[in-house]
Amino acid sequence: MIDRIKTDVLVLGLGPAGASAAARASELELDVIALDRKFAPGVPVQCAELVPALIGQAVDLESTALRQTISRMVTYVEDDDPDTQDRFPGHMLDRAAFDRLRVEAAIAAGADCRNGVAVSRVAPDGVVTTRQGAVIHARVIIGADGPRSRAGRAIGQVNTEQIYARQARVTLKHPHDATDIFLSARIPGGYGWLFPSGDLANVGVGVEAGSRHRLKDLLRALCSRLADEGRIVERVMVETGGAIPAGGMLEPYGWLGERLVLLAGDAAGLTNPVTGAGIHAALVSGTLAGECAAAWITGAHDAPGEYEDELRDIFGRSLARALARRRDMLKCFKRETPPSRQVLRNGWIAYPGYWRDHQALATATPESHR
Repeated sequence: MIDRIKTDVLVLGLGPAGASAAARASELELDVIALDRKFAPGVPVQCAELVPALIGQAVDLESTALRQTISRMVTYVEDDDPDTQDRFPGHMLDRAAFDRLRVEAAIAAGADCRNGVAVSRVAPDGVVTTRQGAVIHARVIIGADGPRSRAGRAIGQVNTEQIYARQARVTLKHPHDATDIFLSARIPGGYGWLFPSGDLANVGVGVEAGSRHRLKDLLRALCSRLADEGRIVERVMVETGGAIPAGGMLEPYGWLGERLVLLAGDAAGLTNPVTGAGIHAALVSGTLAGECAAAWITGAHDAPGEYEDELRDIFGRSLARALARRRDMLKCFKRETPPSRQVLRNGWIAYPGYWRDHQALATATPESHR
């Protein structure tokens, strides 16, 4: 027997964006069902777990989800002496605990959150079918299901530019309070990192899509370098990987029949195309999506357009700058002459060159790449 379900809002994905959307929509007295194919929130962890200090404006960081604070950024450009930028505050999360707490908050607000439920189809009329056989009719669908979002694909909004990353969890030999960044012409279209997490660290590498076959070797080389320097134990405890959207913001809403579809977080392309950071944007956009759903259901027909305007007001300029820098860098990597040290610096957030406006910023706005 087919399980047919009706609800006000169906949220696809229970990461930070989806859990925030489910919580906010429930707080506004909507019936909410939220689905995630993972059997437990945030597991397995596919995240470098670094968030900016300003995340405290969007969510309370419970002590159980906070591993350590970050005070500095140290950037290594090729074999030059490192550049240290003070006043780069941040936090290292226990991402699994963080996601679990967000889902628990959504449940407390009244959302019906279901892990271990995968979506098999989003029909042209917006009816959603799960692999377990449920057929769900929702007035609003919120797609918070990552860079390969089924909801986004259904409305023709697809992330076509990706960064591919691979990361290892290792043991630190000494305490560390900085995020270490590694820029090199040998890491095309991305960078390497060491993010300390108490006694452990996340060491990873991200590259442009055409170089993803090199990820394993690049990560091994970075781990070997750090071990030779006496900073980590080279033995890898856990290794993960995945895709990160890097093409800028998509159109964050559309229609399937009479059903409104909203996109949030990675599904909306809100991840920074240079750094890959996206948790703060996921929290903010998820909350706004929940508010938009409630407004539209209660008769505010202009709510979807206002949702898009607000996302562009908050994230548009920073995403446009990052997208321009990323595309400038990719052009350099495609030439026979590799990018110089100065070019590498100009493409990274710790250096003044990154923040200077230039013509590419005017021509690479997210709006021009829908």
